[in-house]
Amino acid sequence: MMRLSAAATILGCEGPRLTGAEAAFFREADPLGFILFARNVETPDQLRRLTGELRAAVGRDAPVLVDQEGGRVQRLRAPHWHEWLPPLDEVAGLAPAARARGLWLRYRLIAAELRAVGIDTCCAPTADIAGPETHPFLRNRCFGSDPATVVEAARAAAEGLLAGGVLPVMKHLPGHGRAVVDSHLHPPRVAADAVTLEATDFAAFRALADLPVAMTGHVVFDAIDPDLPATLSPAVIRVIRERIGFTGLLLTDDLSMEALSGTLATRAAAAIAAGCDVALHCNGRRAEMEAVAAAAGRLAPRAAARAEAALACRGPAGAIDTARLEAEFIALERVGADV
Repeated sequence: MMRLSAAATILGCEGPRLTGAEAAFFREADPLGFILFARNVETPDQLRRLTGELRAAVGRDAPVLVDQEGGRVQRLRAPHWHEWLPPLDEVAGLAPAARARGLWLRYRLIAAELRAVGIDTCCAPTADIAGPETHPFLRNRCFGSDPATVVEAARAAAEGLLAGGVLPVMKHLPGHGRAVVDSHLHPPRVAADAVTLEATDFAAFRALADLPVAMTGHVVFDAIDPDLPATLSPAVIRVIRERIGFTGLLLTDDLSMEALSGTLATRAAAAIAAGCDVALHCNGRRAEMEAVAAAAGRLAPRAAARAEAALACRGPAGAIDTARLEAEFIALERVGADV
């Protein structure tokens, strides 16, 4: 059987409209997919055009990703799209008995909003565990402070997205919750021992290891590899594959984040060599994208098989009674507020 042939990269574009030069570059570079940010978003009509143009540039139904967690990390916003609470606040506001249903509804509605504009992959759920010292950049993006709560919530979120034909991307393997600095700016280091990590951070991801796509975190784990962040560490990627048991498509977090050192080409090559399947580069800068694409190369056969399996999970969106689901979701939020 012929395998998917694409570059081992997911790339961004600079603005709300694809330029001719960008289209020509993407045609040649042939990334596996694309990722969008607030700079790319204006209106539903504009966004539908952009996602169509991105796919046309590579000549296939490439995945188009976006971070639509809710709260601060939400690229599609009012007035055209719903404003969602941060995940931690949402979980706190739902009665425990209604938590799974409420989160399924929330992410099913998010999926409907995304598919309506041609986006078929959501960089959520976050399965990191919030702790007392978790950095504010991440804390309220988590679902809870214990593995059981996080697993229940993340599972419901992922299933809601999948029911709407949207691929979930679980993050940030093998666990970012113990980081006390922002990996966009500095390299976080986790000193917890292996036994503690196995029972907490890793346990949440292990229970969700059947999800189709996941993203690494740029975190150094002293107990596994004190020299390299997870994204670039063969030892940590082995933990993800063997001890956590994740067998799906593994993306890096954004390679342009300051937690990583070296050139973009060095980072991309090291991530692929460590065992990541796809290098993610987000800022849309042409020279950087060229370097990342060249260094990452084409999808390896095993990565291509994982990509095919993941993309096959993008089922039809299916029609829903949006008003009815919204009413049920709001009612569950109100019940939680009264508890």
